[in-house]
Amino acid sequence: MTQPTDIRHRTGQLPQLLDLFCCQGGAAKGYADAGFEVTGVDIAPQPRYPYAFVQADAIAFVLEHGAEFEFIHASPPCQHDSECQRIQNNAHPDLIAPTRTALETIGRPWVMENVRGAVPKLRKPVMLCGTMFGLENHRHRFFETGGGFTLEQPAHAVHTVPQAKMGRPVPPGHYGQFVGNFSGVPLARRVLGVPWMNRDGIRECIPPAYTHHIGRQALAHITPALGAAA
Repeated sequence: MTQPTDIRHRTGQLPQLLDLFCCQGGAAKGYADAGFEVTGVDIAPQPRYPYAFVQADAIAFVLEHGAEFEFIHASPPCQHDSECQRIQNNAHPDLIAPTRTALETIGRPWVMENVRGAVPKLRKPVMLCGTMFGLENHRHRFFETGGGFTLEQPAHAVHTVPQAKMGRPVPPGHYGQFVGNFSGVPLARRVLGVPWMNRDGIRECIPPAYTHHIGRQALAHITPALGAAA
């Protein structure tokens, strides 16, 4: 049995969203802004996470508690499929399939996110890019959906602004690649909309603009069911 170790200020007054593998809460911020009450779960302590938090194994937690939430977001660790980690020849677990199995077992509407390298493992993912939301950044992320929830693929304009080299300072007229041991944390915080994060959180985070977009569609999806249950 998983035991909540640090649940902070959860009130139950809004639709409940479970944020699995939450890290420092980039996804959570977008969902909260969209109108959810968010609870994050991560196997590591996350003192910067700005919402209710449980330190636990994410897959074990969703199997035990996932049915208590109206919507579930999962971001299984991307390092297994990230270009940076392959270059460094680092080994990381691949949790995409086990996470999907757990989400399908629960039966709630859900979305699972990962990086470009994981696309062959994702089922009909929708790609989101920072330029779709007016961000000065590309940061492509891919979102598989399930449990009856679907997303439309937004239009993706051709990139016209060059990117700085991976992890390097951002020259004028370029977008940053805020990965690895990058410089320019204040710039990354501003560009991505994550002012509470440190470098470790920024290099892995989903910009909140992405999940605000998803969250609004998720609320539209679950609202009829909430009304029927009232």
